[in-house]
Parts: sequence; C-alpha cells; structure tokens
Amino acid sequence: MDHTGIDIGAGIEVLTARDVPLGGPRAMTVRRTLPQRARTLIGAWCFADHYGPDRVADSGGMDVAPHPHTGLQTVSWLFSGEIEHRDSLGTHAFVRPGEINLMTGGHGISHTEVSTPGTTVLHGVQLWVALPDGHRHAPREFQHHAPTPLRVDGAELRVFLGTLAGDTSPVRTFTPLLGAEVLIDADATVTLGVDPHFEHGLLVDDGDVRLDGTPLRPAELGYAAPGRTTLTLTNDSDRPARTVLLGGPPFEEEIVMWWNFIARSNEEIVQARSDWMEGTRFGEVKGYDGSPLPAPELPTVPLKKRGRVR
Repeated sequence: MDHTGIDIGAGIEVLTARDVPLGGPRAMTVRRTLPQRARTLIGAWCFADHYGPDRVADSGGMDVAPHPHTGLQTVSWLFSGEIEHRDSLGTHAFVRPGEINLMTGGHGISHTEVSTPGTTVLHGVQLWVALPDGHRHAPREFQHHAPTPLRVDGAELRVFLGTLAGDTSPVRTFTPLLGAEVLIDADATVTLGVDPHFEHGLLVDDGDVRLDGTPLRPAELGYAAPGRTTLTLTNDSDRPARTVLLGGPPFEEEIVMWWNFIARSNEEIVQARSDWMEGTRFGEVKGYDGSPLPAPELPTVPLKKRGRVR
C-alpha cells in the first residue's frame, strides 16, 4: 500500500482488441477492447470501440440505422471525419473531431449515426458508460462540449470528461469519470497526476507507447489498477502518438450487457428487447431514411451478470 491506503497493482495489464462488425447489413468493422472476458469494466466505462482511419470511398463509411439503448451513456469522440446524430429526444447534431457528444439513454432512447457526405476519412472511438443503479432509469439527455486543447510538458490534452492537469469538463455524468485524448509529442515522455482511487485504461490509437514502462501497440489498451498517483506515458515514435485515457473509481455493481442494453437481470434484457421490437419505450428517430435495426435473437440460456475483476 502507499500513503493513500490503496493497494497498488503489480503492473500494467494489456488488453487486446477483437474485430467486430457494427451496424447491420452495411456494417463497418471496429476494434473492440471492452468488454472482454479478462475485464468488463474500467470504472463505469463498459464499452470501447475504436475505428479507422477508414477511407469512406473504400469502406462506405458509417450508417447505423435507428437502434435502442438503455441503462447507459454513450460517448462519441472523433479524430477525423464527421457523423450526423439524430435521436428520439429530437436532437439533430454533429460529431466532429475534438468535440464530445454524450447521450444519456437511461430508461430508453434510440438514435442513428451516419457519416456525412463530406467525410473522406472516418476515425475515432465510441464509448459507453454504465449507469449506477440509482440512476439507470434516468431521463433522456444530450450534451455537447468542445474542450480547449491544453499543453503540458510533452503532450497536448483534450479533457472531455472529468478532470486532468487542472482542466475540468462541464459534461455531467452519474459516477466520477475521466476521459481525455492525449497526443504525446514525438520521442517525448509525459507524467500525469491522477486520482489514486481511480483505475485507468490507456487506449493507443497510433504510435509506439509505453504506459509506466509497459509497451502498448496500436489498438491495445493498458489497464492500471487503483493506487497510482501518476501515470507516465512515453512515445517511442518519431511522430506524435495519439492515445485516449479513461478512468474512474471501480464500479462495484454487477451488470448484464446484451446488444445495446445494460441491465441488472436477464428478465430486464428480455423486456427491453420486447419493448424495442414492439415500438414502445424508446421513442422514434425522425429524419432517417431507413428502417430501424431489428434486435438479434436472445441466447437460449439466461444471460449472466458480470462485474469488475478483482
């Protein structure tokens, strides 16, 4: 233990991504690092998809038809390109590089995501946050924020959730969280002060990066257990390295995740699927030219709860 009384983990755990098709028949391929068997959560972060850089002329871009969410918040963050967002709250907005769009789908919301005609290269991350039990039926909400780039020795930061290096995002969440893009200078090292009560994950987008000395390749995520007061990021590349730093206090609740739903029991998932297929609860997305995504068939065995790895 250190002076905070928190056990300091032995090292950095490296999580590798798997390729997943996203969005139905016109699916684009994403790299998914959360959830996986080795780790379901980092703080309340429960889902991390990483995609691109994809040439839209080759891939067809993103076209995700109306689909539902419950029990979570979605976080959209782009490095390049532009995505048009519509939801059943009536929101019509755009996701642009360096700007966070956060959507709360507590009791239920539906939305679409479509890359715009002017987008030539699509590149970014899509993240989910599990809502704690007391807020998991929160009303629909949409928030937008464009963080000001912050220079620290060896890096440029954009803090889109929580606090880092003295900068605090105004975006509201239901548990303490950290989310920041960290662009590390070529051949540079940056040491960041962090909350020792948080666990952290560093997702590498581009570059040869070490987290507290552990090498991470692009699309890998390095996990750091609670107890650290600093994290040291080193770029061994001769060009800037882009990373995304996530964090939060360990999420102690067990959750059931299936398709686009987060719940606490198999029965709740069954009900959410039924509500979506029957056209109730999640509302209607206006302005999208196409039919909603049908829910996949449920597994033949009950879904199991999963929680943090201790």
